[in-house]
Order: sequence, then structure tokens, then C-alpha cells
Amino acid sequence: MAPRFLTLADVTEILNISTPQAYALVRTGELPAIQVGGRNQWRVEQSELESYIQRMYEQTRARIAADAEAGHTSID
Repeated sequence: MAPRFLTLADVTEILNISTPQAYALVRTGELPAIQVGGRNQWRVEQSELESYIQRMYEQTRARIAADAEAGHTSID
């Protein structure tokens, strides 16, 4: 059975991002997370990470479509 909650280290590995980037995502609320334990360690629910990934796909598709309408042909 897959764990319900992921550590930020798990998130950084899954998204292939740096630790500061992962902290920024949860601190801004872009990636919903909770703090648990005496040291207030961040945990991200697996379903929230999947929702975040889907939102990023949707935003990327919308940006590509907008760029295409504006006549931009390159993807940065």
C-alpha cells in the first residue's frame, strides 16, 4: 500500500526539483501541505501532489495554446 503522506524529500524526488523549490511550493500554498510532529515537518498528501501535477499540466496546455494564438512558435 502506498503511503498517504509524502515527505518534502519525496516531493523533490518525484518532481525532480530542489529542496528550496519544494519549500516554496508549500509555503506559498501552491502545493497544499501540513506540518506534523514536534519539529513541524512538512507532509504532502499523495492526492494533493497528484492534483498539483494535473493543475500544472492544465496551466501548461493553456499557456501553449495562448502562445500559439499569439503567433509564438517556440517553447521555453
